[in-house]
Amino acid sequence: MKKKLVTLSTTFMLGMGSLIAVPAVKADTIDSIKTEISQAQKDLTSIQAQKADLEAQIARMEQAIKDNSVKMEEANIQMAETQVEIDRLNSEITVIEERIASRTEILKERAVSFQENGGDVNYLEVILGSKSFGDFIDRIGAVVTIVEADQGIIQDHENDKKELEVMQSSVEQKMTDLTNLKTELEGMQSQTEEQKAQTEELKAKLASEETDKLADIANYQEQIAELQAAAAAAPTSSNNTKNSTTNTGATVPTGNSSSVVGSGSISTVINAGYKYIGNSVYVFGGGRNASDIANGRFDCSGFVSWAFSQAGVKVGASTEVLKNTGTRVPASEMRPGDMVFFNTYKTDGHVGIYIGGGKFIGSQSSTGVAIANMSSGYWAQTFNGRVMRVIN
Repeated sequence: MKKKLVTLSTTFMLGMGSLIAVPAVKADTIDSIKTEISQAQKDLTSIQAQKADLEAQIARMEQAIKDNSVKMEEANIQMAETQVEIDRLNSEITVIEERIASRTEILKERAVSFQENGGDVNYLEVILGSKSFGDFIDRIGAVVTIVEADQGIIQDHENDKKELEVMQSSVEQKMTDLTNLKTELEGMQSQTEEQKAQTEELKAKLASEETDKLADIANYQEQIAELQAAAAAAPTSSNNTKNSTTNTGATVPTGNSSSVVGSGSISTVINAGYKYIGNSVYVFGGGRNASDIANGRFDCSGFVSWAFSQAGVKVGASTEVLKNTGTRVPASEMRPGDMVFFNTYKTDGHVGIYIGGGKFIGSQSSTGVAIANMSSGYWAQTFNGRVMRVIN
């Protein structure tokens, strides 16, 4: 609105100048115009800085998407290999089951025959019915061989049953691992899609701002030319000229200014991540090596683990470990520095650090490291009430 008013005022003054003499431009009006020009230049500088930040953020996000895609491919390969192993075990289980079934039938037949022929008495009759000492020895050997054969079958039977139990347990465990892997993969896919959407949104915003600001630049340049022409055409007077000082040092907000007042480890943990707000990116598995940390590449648990390490507190780097780290406290008693958990793509799928005022800091898939509100909206809906206190 100010730009339009200045342009209309200038245009009116120049138009009237063709009919009558342009009245002297007052010094305070010149100062006001200079202030507008100075502010416009500051705005342009701010726009250029925002543009550079946006392009850098987009570059980080695109790289993160590529990295996540690689991890997804690795997960797919692992899933395929696991399925092959499960199929192999199932084939072996089938063979063992058939062997057990066949042996069971043999043992049944032997048991029936044993019962029909009098059991041990029949064996005794075989031995006592020998016609000579040599025949006696031969008969004893035959009976022992028969008994040992039965015992061998039974022992093989028991061994196969035990092997079957072990293999079935192995298959069940592999199936559980496969299911968990699929869950993780679905989570990665969801996060990647969020990142893609965020990237496209940032690109569209950048293109729109670039177009708007280029138009602003042209408009400002036109205003400057018109104002200079108006000032040159106006008569000068010593009475109308005065020294003035223009304040061109207005403060422009440059990001989140939230801070936590406190001392000790909790303050260190909470404040550690503020430097990454606006210049970090979510990467699945990120934050676990020096390169990721230097470039602001974190996933949620990696960020929490790193933040606590800045205060000399060592915790795990996975939500599964973190959710059982420290002492659980009621959500009504949570305080700054506590870990808070959310049910996203799975139970306790996301973790952050509570900073007070119903907010937490964490690495979110769509924003990177950022402060989020857990009192309303998405994070309020997904907060599951788990609060773990590591530092008392």
